[in-house]
Amino acid sequence: MQFGIFSVGDVTADPTTGATPTENERIKAMVAIALKAEEVGLDVFATGEHHNPPFVPSSPTTMLGYIAARTERIILSTSTTLITTNDPVKIAEDFAMLQHLADGRVDLMLGRGNTGPVYPWFGKDIRQGIPLAVENYALLHELWRNEVVDWQGTFRTPLQSFTSTPRPLDGVPPFVWHGSIRSPEIAEQAAYYGDGFFANNIFWPKEHYVRLIELYRERFAHYGHGTPEQAVVGLGGQVFMRRNSQDAVREFRPYFDNAPVYGHGPSLEEFTDQTPLTVGSPQEVIDKTLTFRETFGDYQRQLFLMDHAGLPLKTVLEQLDLLGEEVVPVLRKEFASARPAGVPAGPTHAALVARDRAADAAGAPDAV
Repeated sequence: MQFGIFSVGDVTADPTTGATPTENERIKAMVAIALKAEEVGLDVFATGEHHNPPFVPSSPTTMLGYIAARTERIILSTSTTLITTNDPVKIAEDFAMLQHLADGRVDLMLGRGNTGPVYPWFGKDIRQGIPLAVENYALLHELWRNEVVDWQGTFRTPLQSFTSTPRPLDGVPPFVWHGSIRSPEIAEQAAYYGDGFFANNIFWPKEHYVRLIELYRERFAHYGHGTPEQAVVGLGGQVFMRRNSQDAVREFRPYFDNAPVYGHGPSLEEFTDQTPLTVGSPQEVIDKTLTFRETFGDYQRQLFLMDHAGLPLKTVLEQLDLLGEEVVPVLRKEFASARPAGVPAGPTHAALVARDRAADAAGAPDAV
């Protein structure tokens, strides 16, 4: 089981002080958060991709490459790489390069994003979002697995005898998660390729995500990748902690009430009741996170959103101390003790290399 954090990189005023960080301050804060995540023993740091204010992470591979040079162990990922508006050739090259620089500590989450205007900015039509996601990933998948590619599709110019460089490290592409909050077509896509499915279940009631994950598991088995229980699932989550739960609620409430994503809507109490958001003590975070397994089955990766809504960097780093020192060690133990034999661990480059070499030795076809 892998535990980590993801950032959307929003630049938001602190509602308690009115102070708004500069873009430079926010970018440097994201780096500091990633370094702290490794320091406290987390497994993953993931950044979003946005091309509009009030967000700053428009170039995830640039940020992750910089973080790779300053870390040794943590997996570097994305919480969205826009498969619809990025050229698959550039994704293939950028993440293979990052793979080499980070010695394999790289994977990525593909998504369509939630900002409509980004499509025309990059010459695309939002009405073609799903077809773009399907076709672009088909090309990306081929670019990483075939040294010479001939390609003709609907949404880009043809390729003739094209080789993406550099080639993936050890001949093994980065692990891919397909992220979605609402689209069964994306769950189907993840299942078809035997990739991971990440349900960023931070906004809607759990019943919605249960249906998506169950669909993915069923179709994963249908395509012959294993049992439904062996499908690779990731989940989102949001937490704010203080040692005393009343202090946590009192401190976090103004940030929640004014957050650009969910502020001025349901109350904090309603939101915590219906979504994974936990505001309270470390034990309350442990207790609620353990219920995710009961709802969604055994899964491989849990990412928490912790640095949003204008929270100051000092507060976020304090949250990471609590997460790494008091919450994650207990969660690791509890999830491990309940995990049935045969359910896979979270994906790593070393594990993917070992899997492919074992398949080669057995004369089996490579995983799709």
